[in-house]
Amino acid sequence: MPYADLSHPIRSGMPVFPGDPPVSLAPHATADADGYRVTAVDCGSHTGTHVDAPSHTESEGRPIDDVPVSRFVWDAVRVDLRGRDPRTPIRPADLPTSDADAVVLQTGWDAHWGDPEYFDHPYLTPAAADHCVGQGYDVAIDALNVDPTPTENATGDEPEGFQAHHALLGNDRLVVENLANLASVPERFELVAAPLKLADGDGAPVRAFARYD
Repeated sequence: MPYADLSHPIRSGMPVFPGDPPVSLAPHATADADGYRVTAVDCGSHTGTHVDAPSHTESEGRPIDDVPVSRFVWDAVRVDLRGRDPRTPIRPADLPTSDADAVVLQTGWDAHWGDPEYFDHPYLTPAAADHCVGQGYDVAIDALNVDPTPTENATGDEPEGFQAHHALLGNDRLVVENLANLASVPERFELVAAPLKLADGDGAPVRAFARYD
């Protein structure tokens, strides 16, 4: 069975949501000095490729360590949304009606990883998030955010705040962000994205990968 890695490496200075903790990896012990290596990792809970728990935006939402591990394996359907302009809304008509567990939004924005353009990604409209809830989908995307990310290029007609997050996480739908390499997988595949089991965590980094026939 083929596998495909869908994760960004975690490294110092990598992109984070505006205002989130910067990422730093530094030697704590070295083979030369100590006979072994240990790296000190300093980062936020939504670093890199990660899963959002309902408690990320919902005061009564469950934390990541309360979500059963079975929820982090999905029968996923990939939707090709590449070729769109920056900050383009993803609407209900763009999304499938399927028996899949998760919809994976392939915007192609992982190609901008590390560049300023990465923050001006396409985003889900509140109505599109409601469509996903109605279909019973968890949602994954190869961009920083399912909502618009604030930048100087934001326009007045964009949804404010975290409306897609509220619609999804408020209905116990999980969100996976910052996927990569979706061009390597078929339209239907098994997505695995098990997060670190952070106690009372609002989310956690993952090593996301695909399996397919």
